[in-house]
Amino acid sequence: MGIKGLTKLLADNAPKAMKEQKFESYFSRKIAIDASMSIYQFLIVVGRSGTEMLTNEAGEVTSHLQGMFTRTIRLLEAGMKPIYVFDGQPPDLKKQELAKRYSKRADATEDLAAAVETGNKEDIEKFSKRTVKVTRQHNEDCKRLLKLMGVPVIEAPSEAEAQCAALCKLGKVYAVASEDMDSLTFGAPRFLRHLMDPSSRKVPVMEFEVAKILEELNLTMDQFIDLCILSGCDYCDSIRGIGGQTALKLIRQHGSIENILENINKERYQIPTDWPYKEARRLFKEPVVVTDEEQLELNWSAPDEEGLITFLVNENGFNSDRVTKAVEKIKAAKNKSSQGRLESFFKPIANTSVPIKRKVCYHKYYKHPILTFRIGHVTFSVEDIL
Repeated sequence: MGIKGLTKLLADNAPKAMKEQKFESYFSRKIAIDASMSIYQFLIVVGRSGTEMLTNEAGEVTSHLQGMFTRTIRLLEAGMKPIYVFDGQPPDLKKQELAKRYSKRADATEDLAAAVETGNKEDIEKFSKRTVKVTRQHNEDCKRLLKLMGVPVIEAPSEAEAQCAALCKLGKVYAVASEDMDSLTFGAPRFLRHLMDPSSRKVPVMEFEVAKILEELNLTMDQFIDLCILSGCDYCDSIRGIGGQTALKLIRQHGSIENILENINKERYQIPTDWPYKEARRLFKEPVVVTDEEQLELNWSAPDEEGLITFLVNENGFNSDRVTKAVEKIKAAKNKSSQGRLESFFKPIANTSVPIKRKVCYHKYYKHPILTFRIGHVTFSVEDIL
């Protein structure tokens, strides 16, 4: 679920903290991706029609593999360097939320059976998607695939979003990509939504910067975490009747959940019994994550063509020609991404032994001045570079 209503809250109250970006603008950027969220999207969308899904000859679902393979190649072809982070053991405080999700899937399974019996195609489509669950096998399949593609994989000790945020705070990646907004609550400096959407949707990537969010909302990070808990998160119930806008108003007025609880109208707003907001706050501020440099060594390697053919073609029925062509795309994409971003060529170099001379001359056809500079025996102009 993430943080309930946070996107709209930020759009209404901190619009300068979010901006639309082109997919291609992340060339050469390292991006940490919440793997489980991506796999969930693939299982819902890729090759699905009603209760029918992509499967291999053994009847095993392959939608997650098809989605992960093609979407990762798209990222690589755009020059990005993805790192997929997989969930570990969920914290105890999340067990209540997981139980709710289990119950909803059980209800959806019953509704789906009824829809199939009556032949209601619209309900079949709706309820079949609600029964989707990412299993351990789905995760293991995707880990194996990504490693064969030469893409780094990290197994988080607990929440993947928290580990992604830690990678971003450590400067290991440029941004975090997910659909759950709680990556911001974990303090990810830069967060991307819709990066993993199919190109057919033509939806721009939405980029958020946590520093600008705090500035726009005029809150500290601690206050922003309290705002997210009040709005509704995965770790505890929220106070009924308090949505995002009311939560923001109360945080600005009182500064913390403790002060709000002292001053709130308890007849109007009923506080949940034994409300564990302090534990939820601690999980956001001090999540269980890996920070050791050796464990976070990120390496992108050449694809294992033979291994990919064995896994995708022989074991899962993928088309051999398509896989071979895809491997060539991966190789070409990795060569492309090694070129680096344009701004890296213009970084100042200290203590250079070769003097740089510059002068202003005039264009041979036009009257405007052209800046030129000389490095050693070679002369460049702004016109040459552009």
